[in-house]
Amino acid sequence: MKIFDKKLMTLALGAGAVMLQSNGFAEEVTAAAAKTAADEAMFTVNNLWILVATFLVFIMHLGFATLEAGLTRAKNTVNILFKNTLIPAIGILTYALVGFNLMYPGEFGVIDGLLGFAGFGLAPPENGMTADYAAYTYWSDFMFQGMFAATAATIVSGAVAERVKLGPFLVFSAIFVAICYPITGSWIWGGGWLASLEVPFKDFAGSTAVHSVGGWAALAGVIVLGPRFGKYVKGGSRPIMGHSVPMATIGVFLLWLGWFGFNGGSVLSADAASVSYVFVTTTLGAASGIMGATLISWTVQKHPDLTMVLNGCLAGLVGITAGADAITLTGAIVLGFVCGMVVVFSVFAFDKLRLDDPVGALSVHLVCGVVGTLGLVLFPTEGNTFSFISQLYGVVSVGAFSFVSAFVIFMVLKKTVGIRVDEEEELRGLDIGEHGMEAYSGFQIFNVQ
Repeated sequence: MKIFDKKLMTLALGAGAVMLQSNGFAEEVTAAAAKTAADEAMFTVNNLWILVATFLVFIMHLGFATLEAGLTRAKNTVNILFKNTLIPAIGILTYALVGFNLMYPGEFGVIDGLLGFAGFGLAPPENGMTADYAAYTYWSDFMFQGMFAATAATIVSGAVAERVKLGPFLVFSAIFVAICYPITGSWIWGGGWLASLEVPFKDFAGSTAVHSVGGWAALAGVIVLGPRFGKYVKGGSRPIMGHSVPMATIGVFLLWLGWFGFNGGSVLSADAASVSYVFVTTTLGAASGIMGATLISWTVQKHPDLTMVLNGCLAGLVGITAGADAITLTGAIVLGFVCGMVVVFSVFAFDKLRLDDPVGALSVHLVCGVVGTLGLVLFPTEGNTFSFISQLYGVVSVGAFSFVSAFVIFMVLKKTVGIRVDEEEELRGLDIGEHGMEAYSGFQIFNVQ
């Protein structure tokens, strides 16, 4: 019996060892499956957030359309809305054909750090993910970045409103979005020379890459076009009021809403802490921009000017965009407030220089894009280091390229097909002259000047 008991015991221990090994293997398999499931779930969440952010940035085009239409005269409303409908379409198509692969070439095979091109059209990796990271799909990446590209041309539209020919402006938009915008974008976001500095140039969501790029192009357009008829008379500036302040206000709130996708999506994942923090800094920048503009406009103009306050909101948003993920909360408030004040003085300054900008695009996107890009170095969060020299390199180089390229395009169009409507058409309104229709049919429009 004892010998038999020992045999039974040996068999039992052996079976137990096999069971333990089996359980360990099962646990490993279960853990691996759980990790795979968690990774797939996180991928889905990340991808979904990028798409939601894309929808929000898309809404910004409606915001730009209503803001621009509201701040210009009723006789030009169809023209404004037409441009703002065509620009997203042109932006998406040209970005798909050329721009995306110019901005993210993978390798700078043409000029090291300055120019690369991955080929025409869209070509996703075999696994459907992005080339450098797998947080979301290649298609989501294209959609999100494409909305940014179209925004740059929309900024130009407001500054040249009420006197630019429709056809040449659309040609300009196609060239600028297809080539100029993605080249400077590649320097910053595509691994180009600004991203390779010892302390890389910091532009989280595009104060420079999107807003000041559009602002510099707008400045070129304003210079080449000249002011609207009747704007500067007898050595002074004559105010030309927009026809719908309610429409402009709706536009600003739509833009503020869209900015949560613009900045929040630029986290490039659905990381809860990062996205939430960016939402907070974005909101603080907008709110303090409103307060800064209110203070200055009420003090200088002796009354609270709503249009200045609306631009103050946008100024704060533009200013915070460069460092929304890495600026302190105090910095967000201070920078937004400063941008809100600066935008008011800037509007007056451009008017003194006889640079006619009907919607304040130069002040909001160009000036405050520069202020935000440089100002973020004063308020880094713990663990972040920024270089004022790197920031200055970025502002100057991107500004020079954007302004010169836009100026050349506008001048070529001016010398060939012309870019400005004639005086009679401008006074009558571009809606009738360019489109043969009215935005408010049946209503008498008195503001013909």
